[in-house]
Amino acid sequence: MSRGFVKEGDQEEPLVIPPRAILPDGVINYVTPVGFEELQEESSLLEKQYGNLEIENEIDLRREQNMIHGKIKLLKERIASARIINPEDQAQDEVRFGAQVKYKNMAAMLTQVISIVGVDEADVSKGKIAFTTPIAKALAGAKKEDVVEFKLGNEIQKLKILEINY
Repeated sequence: MSRGFVKEGDQEEPLVIPPRAILPDGVINYVTPVGFEELQEESSLLEKQYGNLEIENEIDLRREQNMIHGKIKLLKERIASARIINPEDQAQDEVRFGAQVKYKNMAAMLTQVISIVGVDEADVSKGKIAFTTPIAKALAGAKKEDVVEFKLGNEIQKLKILEINY
């Protein structure tokens, strides 16, 4: 259609669907059983939200439907690629996916507790970090009382493993 027949008010801005958490190419999408349930719940909520939209303006309705549809599509791809790892099946004496790790930063003498989870489960405010992060990679395979080195910026931090729980 020629631009001469298009009303300016009919122009829709391109839709930008926010991406999910980054999962590097070639990396398996590990998730805990709890994380997998959360992904499924999120999918159900989005599908309900899609069906319950009450927007009178046709353009706004179509835009919101497309946004939700895009989010559902990305979420379904994550669910389809998920490989559930039960933390209880991991070696209990070393840091692996699903572990809750208590460690001490030897320089700062600061003790912290983190859980190593899937990329979609990660929430730093809750102490949940993705298995793809540098600190999770540094801790992987460590055992209680081990001291591992972790590069933070230009500094090398030494972390002593105090506890490992699953």
